[in-house]
Amino acid sequence: MAERTSIGAPGKRVVPNPSASVMLLDPTNELLLLHRVQTSTAFPSAHVFPGGGLSEHHEQVPAVDSPARHIDGPAYRLAAIRETFEESGILLALTATGQLLNLPDDVREEGRKAIHGDKVRFTEWVKSMGGIPDVDGLIPFTRWITPTTLAKRFTTQMYVYMLPLSSNLRKESIVPTHDGGLEHTAATFAPVRSWLDRSASGEIILFSPQLFLVTLLGQIFTGGTDYVAQRQRLVEFLNTTPTGPSGHATSSIPWKDKVISPARMPHVRADGRFTLRLDHPGPELAHTARGGDWDRVAIIRSTKRGPTDNEIRWRRDVVDSDGNPMEIRGAKL
Repeated sequence: MAERTSIGAPGKRVVPNPSASVMLLDPTNELLLLHRVQTSTAFPSAHVFPGGGLSEHHEQVPAVDSPARHIDGPAYRLAAIRETFEESGILLALTATGQLLNLPDDVREEGRKAIHGDKVRFTEWVKSMGGIPDVDGLIPFTRWITPTTLAKRFTTQMYVYMLPLSSNLRKESIVPTHDGGLEHTAATFAPVRSWLDRSASGEIILFSPQLFLVTLLGQIFTGGTDYVAQRQRLVEFLNTTPTGPSGHATSSIPWKDKVISPARMPHVRADGRFTLRLDHPGPELAHTARGGDWDRVAIIRSTKRGPTDNEIRWRRDVVDSDGNPMEIRGAKL
């Protein structure tokens, strides 16, 4: 499929490639992040959610001009589960009785390599193992469209998936492993707040989509052992509007339908950082009623290593009504 146009051609822009990512929570509500290799063409050296591009070999990829290109759908859900398996070794598939499919390590790894190498279709392999991809277990949690200022663009559907709390899981089936260094060097579950602490200290890199979503998860998964109540709060959060206090039109869009294309505000802050607005859905959806989040912004310092000294703040606390930076007030989200 010819999806790319030249970024230098007058009046043309790179078409965003469809992809999907999963915020995977383990039975104790810890979050899985993968450490990307330094040579990666997307988010180099950063910590990211498992995910990747839709594949014509495995999914029916929506056409460039199809309305399905920028909405949650079967192809995105299947790709999210396939990519999670390829990148972490965790298979989000169910048996006929509704249990998570447990496979011996050698069988799982053999299938993982075959699917990654396009030697077998993902759905056919899962079926041969007695399972079915758990597409219904995925909960939509925003879509992100890469700004046109970048040469490589994506339209990425984000999901949350919560591994079962039941004790009948075979431990080995939910222990993540990296992909041998092809794209990642580590795959780790850790408390949500600890990922934010490591980002704030500069130990790890979180780009704006990951920073934003982990920050929101961190307001819900604050620690403790009341795992069921935390999950219930997350579901309520994802389905509740308004999503912010401003009364802006985007606050009436639930999290499952929000589309965010980060855009840099024109003024540099006094400390050298810049502010990203998160309300615009990107040029592909500019003339629709879709949108992101007006109420929150990202404040980031851009370095060769990646974004550092970054945080998510209420817009009202960092910029004035004209979009000019002001002295930061209030607490971090």
